[in-house]
Amino acid sequence: MGTGGDAVQPGPTVLDVLALEEIDRDLYRSTLLFTDPFPLYGGQVAAQALLAAGRTVDPDRLPHSLHGYFLRSGDAARPTVFRVDRDRDGGSFSARRVVAIQGGEVVFSMSASFSLPGPGPDQQVQEIPAVDLPDGLPVFELPRLFSVEGRRPPQPFPDGHWPTRFWARSTVPLPADRLVHACVLTYLSDIGTGLSALPDDEAAPGPSLDHAVWFHRHAPLDDWVLMDMVPRTVAGGRGWYTGSITTAGGLLAASFTQETLFRPGRNPFRPGR
Repeated sequence: MGTGGDAVQPGPTVLDVLALEEIDRDLYRSTLLFTDPFPLYGGQVAAQALLAAGRTVDPDRLPHSLHGYFLRSGDAARPTVFRVDRDRDGGSFSARRVVAIQGGEVVFSMSASFSLPGPGPDQQVQEIPAVDLPDGLPVFELPRLFSVEGRRPPQPFPDGHWPTRFWARSTVPLPADRLVHACVLTYLSDIGTGLSALPDDEAAPGPSLDHAVWFHRHAPLDDWVLMDMVPRTVAGGRGWYTGSITTAGGLLAASFTQETLFRPGRNPFRPGR
């Protein structure tokens, strides 16, 4: 599959999103500021937090999991400061905690773990969903994402108000740094919701509460990957769904899960509203 990036990119790109300034040891600040009618996009702050954590780890240790909590609404027009705590560096694993701060308050917190590649079997239980490859599919405009394009295959939940399955890739070439690709994957993983497949006559998905990603295999994010989200349950005013990110060649690159508010009433965060 070919990569994106052949055309000149107007405006910011995902690499601008990941341009963090180091202001002290274990202290970083975002540099891309822009106006946005919605609160700070969760995938952006999560990707930046993972990058900040990764910069404090030996480069041969790559992220294998992250767990984040969205605590307050952020503002894309203000810089975000990321403070990293180095919890542990073991023989094979490194653990980090990150808080994202705006106006003296924590808007997002994350625990992330990094590891050296280890020996062992490489097995994948399930194959990629039966889906058309992106070439020739209709263009799917992905909101809120800089320099990321999408394609929309037939949907497993055709009555959903937002696609739960789509192809995506960066339209700018990405560096060979695997940490950067993991951060772009994280940036992508928060867009949309698997809960859009559920009937919304009584309630609808709202703001994200927490988000977790497990990185299984390297996937170049300047080539096509398939996002596939599946609703699982709704209870107690919260909804939970799972998802996967698979390469066009059929390799499971990452799994993720998210819980969001799911309450009655008009939801200003719902796509299309």
